[in-house]
Amino acid sequence: MKRLISTCLVMVAGVQFSAFADKLELKVLDGEYWWAGLSSKGHETPYDASSKVSYDLYGDNQGNQAQPLLLSSKGRYVWSEQPIKYEFNAGQITVTTREGKIDSGTQGETLRDAYGHVVKSYFPSDGKIPDPLLFTHPQYNTWIELMYDQNEEDILAYAQAIIDKGYPPGVLMIDDNWQEDYGTWEFSPRRFQDPKGMMDKLHAMGFKVMLWVCPFVSADSADFRQLAQDGLLLLDPQKTQNILWANTKNKAAVIRWWNGASACLDLSNPKTQAWFKEKLDYLVAEYGVDGFKFDAGDAGFYAKGVVSWKRDVSPNDHTQFFAEFGLNYPLNEYRASWKMAGLPLAQRLRDKGHRWEDLAKLIPDQMSQSVMGYAYTCPDMIGGGEYRSFLNGAVIDEELVVRSAQVHALMPMMQFSVAPWRILSEKNEQMCHEMAQLHLEMGEHILDLAMEASKTGEPIVQPMAMAFPNGEYEMVKDQFVLGHDIIVAPVVEKGARSRSVILPAGTWKDERGDVYTGGTSVEIDVPLKRLPYFELVK
Repeated sequence: MKRLISTCLVMVAGVQFSAFADKLELKVLDGEYWWAGLSSKGHETPYDASSKVSYDLYGDNQGNQAQPLLLSSKGRYVWSEQPIKYEFNAGQITVTTREGKIDSGTQGETLRDAYGHVVKSYFPSDGKIPDPLLFTHPQYNTWIELMYDQNEEDILAYAQAIIDKGYPPGVLMIDDNWQEDYGTWEFSPRRFQDPKGMMDKLHAMGFKVMLWVCPFVSADSADFRQLAQDGLLLLDPQKTQNILWANTKNKAAVIRWWNGASACLDLSNPKTQAWFKEKLDYLVAEYGVDGFKFDAGDAGFYAKGVVSWKRDVSPNDHTQFFAEFGLNYPLNEYRASWKMAGLPLAQRLRDKGHRWEDLAKLIPDQMSQSVMGYAYTCPDMIGGGEYRSFLNGAVIDEELVVRSAQVHALMPMMQFSVAPWRILSEKNEQMCHEMAQLHLEMGEHILDLAMEASKTGEPIVQPMAMAFPNGEYEMVKDQFVLGHDIIVAPVVEKGARSRSVILPAGTWKDERGDVYTGGTSVEIDVPLKRLPYFELVK
């Protein structure tokens, strides 16, 4: 292990400063594997001596959860409170940071040892969990069915179909475009005639209801003008403007995002936090909204020159400000996070396409979340959450939807969006229904594991290499461990009707009641209707 304090200087606007504040160089040991702090790149991990990758976390969370963390199968770890850049190149690891220090060391001899150390040292759990319903029941999101046409009539129809088809009610998420405008957090009167009545009906069906929100504010709106005047928006580097008739001299930054160009709340400012909370609390009090899906907030939106109320903050800090806001509401969901491990926030994997290669990423990406300390996790929507995969003319792969539901069933959370009864045959839809019932049956066990995670930091699901650290299971990416003693082995390959499952030493019983002696891999049949899982009996 070699640590260097940088003496490399660069010039910016005539001023010299160090290119990085701290630098660490490591050699990959023989037989050593490394996991890194980007959940959307979990399928690339673990890295070894042959790996060649480079990621800079400053202003880039790669669309998902991020942590300034590296963990090794040999008990080594790297952490920094600031964004890091890490490179793996021909057996050499180089870690740098623009500011702050890099902590590193060795704790024990395994991935599990290193994980236990960093949890206690850098992101201990706070004893709280998100709303229990997120774990015990399936979730339903209106996005794929309604996309940008969120409206009262179709939302109620979607919810009623869930009940009519025999799926257990749980959390219902009303997605983007229920609102009057970005930053104007009121139900659109054109699409919601009686939002309070709608909420009452959804509650009567057994649902808790979340609304989609984001930190953006539509430019030129009345709310925008008031927020700009009050100094509650991120500013352009120019800061002020001198335009005839302008109602404010504050020049708000305009940020490009997937829905256009908008201003953005400056959540480093306590006054902005109070304004945003007042708006969301109003929705809770006036309509009975139960919680919120917090979207966007990616560090990249803040990386292109914005000025905030709080000085000397990184783009990643703005992601953290937005993520911390969700702690006000136990029923929450995030896709983009920075340094939020150990806190009671539901963390969903980023949108994936309706493709087998994306389905195969769900398990290793979810395992990456666990290794990073994010315990309260959800795969992307069943069948894929990338909406263009379901536009008119799209070809639906029914087998993929069924296998996707199976991947979800024994994860901490499972989330439907596309309606299985609309796109699947009756036979295949019934298989998805059975997975929803399985998650319901296992819900209390999953909730118990969530409670344990809130006290110990132990992930609800974990990779084989963490659960069984001495078994040389680092490259096992198509099975995972629920809790401490259930190995789940979904199918993520199109057309597969058999697969091998690695079972550690011990006696294992599968969901059919068949008993296996571990310490080897076993070949099993996996017809489309089967999700194999194995419980350690001794």
